[in-house]
Amino acid sequence: MVDNEEIREINRLYLGRDNPTNVISFAMSEGDYGDVNPLLLGDIIISVEKALSEGEASGNSLKESLEFLMIHGLLHLLGYDHETGDKEDTRRMQDKEDELFLYLNGFSLQR
Repeated sequence: MVDNEEIREINRLYLGRDNPTNVISFAMSEGDYGDVNPLLLGDIIISVEKALSEGEASGNSLKESLEFLMIHGLLHLLGYDHETGDKEDTRRMQDKEDELFLYLNGFSLQR
């Protein structure tokens, strides 16, 4: 959990994007030593400032925003991708986000 300035610096340093974002995930399975501990998924960094402002804009509480961003980051660590995939990959990730968010909050998706 960081502020906008810290996540902006991480985003710039590691991803070449000079702006704050809401969540960044770093998978431990990537890189030269990705097989050292296959049970360790990686790191999720969340900007609490972004979570708060996005939550206020959408009518969600800070808790709900943080839960959603944690789920989003976790799905990235599990291989879901909405940035470089096609529309079907984006839809699949969004569906899983919704399913997990509802489950976390005591609801289930009726299909």
